[in-house]
Amino acid sequence: MAIPEPKPGLVLRYDYLWTHEAAAGQDQGKDRPACLVAATDALVRPRHVVLLPITQTPPSGDTVGIEIPARVKQAIGLDDAPSWVIVSEHNIDEWPNGGLSPVPGKRGAFAYGFIPPRLFAKIRASFLELAHGKKSGAVRR
Repeated sequence: MAIPEPKPGLVLRYDYLWTHEAAAGQDQGKDRPACLVAATDALVRPRHVVLLPITQTPPSGDTVGIEIPARVKQAIGLDDAPSWVIVSEHNIDEWPNGGLSPVPGKRGAFAYGFIPPRLFAKIRASFLELAHGKKSGAVRR
């Protein structure tokens, strides 16, 4: 099983830990699709990545999410239910890490595919705006 190169826009299967779970003392979350939004330089050790959760729960309250169009979900192999990339919180983890898991039904594959560039630009811009405004929760893993 080859671990993919951590490139922005890549959707991985990852043990995402929500900020409220970390605040409650948990150290493991649930395997789910997650969008890699940033990675440190390949020469830096340890290498770190920033991952945004993908969920089927519509954003509410202070949670901010970008809906993934059905055609994008189909192209990268996600199910048909509506889903959102949550941009108001993120995990920071080393790369590679123990939180990666194989995509269901794709033996040996850790990645679903890439978010298209225009949609990824919108996700990244929303995430950066919230992060710079200190309105994005972070969990260091």
